[in-house]
Amino acid sequence: MIATNHIFNIKTDTDFITAAIKVFQFQFSHNPVYRSFCDLLYIHPSDVKTLKDIPFLPIQFFKTHKVLSAKTTNTTTFTSSGTSGNNVSKHHIVDIDLYKKSFRQGFKHFYGNIDDYAVLALLPSYLERDGSSLVYMVNDMIVQSNHPKSGFYLNDYETLKETLVHLENTKTKTLLIGVSFALLDFIELYKLNLNHTIIMETGGMKGRRKELIREALHEQLQKGFGVAQIHSEYGMTELLSQAYSLGLGKFRTPPWMRILTRDTEDALSLQTNNKTGGINIIDLANIHSCAFIATQDLGRTHNDNTFEVLGRFDNSDIRGCNLMVL
Repeated sequence: MIATNHIFNIKTDTDFITAAIKVFQFQFSHNPVYRSFCDLLYIHPSDVKTLKDIPFLPIQFFKTHKVLSAKTTNTTTFTSSGTSGNNVSKHHIVDIDLYKKSFRQGFKHFYGNIDDYAVLALLPSYLERDGSSLVYMVNDMIVQSNHPKSGFYLNDYETLKETLVHLENTKTKTLLIGVSFALLDFIELYKLNLNHTIIMETGGMKGRRKELIREALHEQLQKGFGVAQIHSEYGMTELLSQAYSLGLGKFRTPPWMRILTRDTEDALSLQTNNKTGGINIIDLANIHSCAFIATQDLGRTHNDNTFEVLGRFDNSDIRGCNLMVL
């Protein structure tokens, strides 16, 4: 198995491709669910020479199977949000320290040291249930920030406003990370003009509000918080790493993560840049689970190594990925 410290030392495309193929070989041998999927596609490690040769496991398998590349008993299970408690994804975590290392280094890669920030979280829908990987990550960020004003604010918008104003007046570098509907709820009550705060949305209305296209959402948030750009975090229960957008909806991945897109009509065909397709994710930190996942998100990659998230497949839970019928 490839050493996990090597994953976080990836510098070049060659490093990434070499590591990805080694992780594929390991997971083919040690992940029964992924192995069965590869067998159904008649793909063997001897067939895999490039990233395009690697099969991507439909994300729906995390709802129906225990996707593990290790026999070790997991210590933590993260679950996705869902309207039905029985129809959620479960990500069984063998090494929680690996998750910590991934999200800590990922944030540092884009934003620097977390202890330079006061970290404020507005994640009511996530806090209202157990098993959220996002809450786990943000809680660690709050602790690591070691700032007296860092914390979860749930539905206490007045205290959050007072805290933001105080941090602004003291010119404190601040990160406010929140689910979209809660950020919108906040700016309906308060209008601010922030020069020292990053506003980061994690997406999703969670059934609380009408879904908005990114441009409309960000325009409202920019006006409400008085900031030039809205940042975004792109992650999911089934991953151990996150991509970040520092504005304009253009996401970048840390060096051990990569985004590809697949043809919407042919799930086995990968696309070139600048075409809309299903988002496939390579997350090499996910070595004990599955590092190669076909999501139900639609997106587009660009020549500058950025990508956009454009929406989701219609009726994704019904259609799923057509590979599920194999």
